[in-house]
Amino acid sequence: MMPKRINIHILFTVICLIAVIIFFEFTSLDLYVENYFYQMNTHTWILNRNDAFTKFIFYIEIKKILIFFAIATLFSLIFFRKNEFIKKHKKGLMIFLLSSMVVPLAIGSLKYITDTPCPKNLKYYGGTYPDVKVLESYPKDFIHKNRVKCWPAGHASGGFALMALFFLFNKRKNKIIALGFGLFIGWSMGLYKMLIGDHFLSHTIVTMLLAWLIILIIAKIFQRKENEKSTQI
Repeated sequence: MMPKRINIHILFTVICLIAVIIFFEFTSLDLYVENYFYQMNTHTWILNRNDAFTKFIFYIEIKKILIFFAIATLFSLIFFRKNEFIKKHKKGLMIFLLSSMVVPLAIGSLKYITDTPCPKNLKYYGGTYPDVKVLESYPKDFIHKNRVKCWPAGHASGGFALMALFFLFNKRKNKIIALGFGLFIGWSMGLYKMLIGDHFLSHTIVTMLLAWLIILIIAKIFQRKENEKSTQI
């Protein structure tokens, strides 16, 4: 991706991110979508969070796999750095490695700062919290001792970090496949959390856009360093 194109992609992603936040802030689409996942008659979510199989696949095991990918990448860059494949794809591997660490860390930090409730926390779904969105403040008479960490979606951030694999390839077809793979894993993890009442649709969309924005910024930094080296030669 050329410098001008990556700048355009960053700008476009920022605009999309702002638009998404504003749209969901002033609409009830989150509740409308989440209602499909909540059974009002039994006051339960469509998917049981304690179901061993789905929890193992979409929460426990997928996190282990993502951690393994990151560790394997780091291991390869350190101990197999002279390998032709590693040398050829070093920049892409570095972008992926940094993204796999920075994206979840940034999203996790933002979750703590925003103090926004999950669907399961809301009174509407049997919880104790009012329906407060990310740009809103809690009512003065509502007191909660512990901060809730539900905006944006943290679990899906690791999956969306896989979109960084886009920069590992040169051919357009392979780039699209890599990007699609990251989106598929991210949305699989995000949808699981929506089905058990942990996140709204907007939480996952915002995480996806933030992840891509962070990946683009990391790629831009590497691109700039690469350009500086080429001018010095």
